[in-house]
Amino acid sequence: MSGLDTSGGLSGAFTAAGTASFAQFLSTVAPELLPGRRPLPPGAVADIAPHGTTIVALVCADGVVMAGDRRATAGHMIANRDLEKVHAADPYSLVGIAGTVGVGIELIRLFQVELEHYEKIEGAMLSVEGKANRLAAMIRSNLPAAMLGLGALPIYAGFDLAATDPARAGRVFSYDIAGSLSEQRQFEALGSGSVFAKSALKKRYHPGLAVEEAIRLSVEALYDAADDDIATGGPDLTRKIYPVVMTATAGGTRRLSEAETATVAEAVVAGRMENPAG
Repeated sequence: MSGLDTSGGLSGAFTAAGTASFAQFLSTVAPELLPGRRPLPPGAVADIAPHGTTIVALVCADGVVMAGDRRATAGHMIANRDLEKVHAADPYSLVGIAGTVGVGIELIRLFQVELEHYEKIEGAMLSVEGKANRLAAMIRSNLPAAMLGLGALPIYAGFDLAATDPARAGRVFSYDIAGSLSEQRQFEALGSGSVFAKSALKKRYHPGLAVEEAIRLSVEALYDAADDDIATGGPDLTRKIYPVVMTATAGGTRRLSEAETATVAEAVVAGRMENPAG
């Protein structure tokens, strides 16, 4: 790493009064580690890089629910059956990715460190809008790689501790490949199966959903996406592989246990066995 002192110690950049942005610090000491800064080999590398889909996020009465299927594809092949695309960004927010898996996971990890670094330096958490804007800047920094096909897009969602009405504290943000962000007031879906997931959400979503209702609806939306999109993986009852489902509420972020997710997914599958067309 360019910022390291070969004598065995750390350079002055590590001990000087720092910035609250870890990404800005990294751009000084090791810019080659930032998304979009690495030199890429010639050729169509995007064709062989695993891609992940699909994720959904819903605003509910107590906060937000985010869920993602587990499949990653490389061309027409299944590259991974149990990829985790939804993660906690910090104690009150979630982030999920679709697109090039390696870039997306790297983006999530950098975002997690960015938020933790800010909190340690400033002694307070960023606002929800501040977190969303920090993520937008990271996406913009990956634009050169995205133009070559190595793009990844996130959905960011969280519980707004500053909201005056707790029932409206759930916030969901989506992005385009250039880093422009938009707040979605009800729900959002991302990935190759997103058009089918959104169609399912439109039919069943209503404001004020309880967390339990939102969880069931998110799993049903992913099921519908998998039904029509070959890149999206549905519940795998044989291998016991189910979607990753997480919530962010006033109590913090929580990932549903495998047993909890299995119960919901198996109920959805059982319902479709009785009515395969809907």
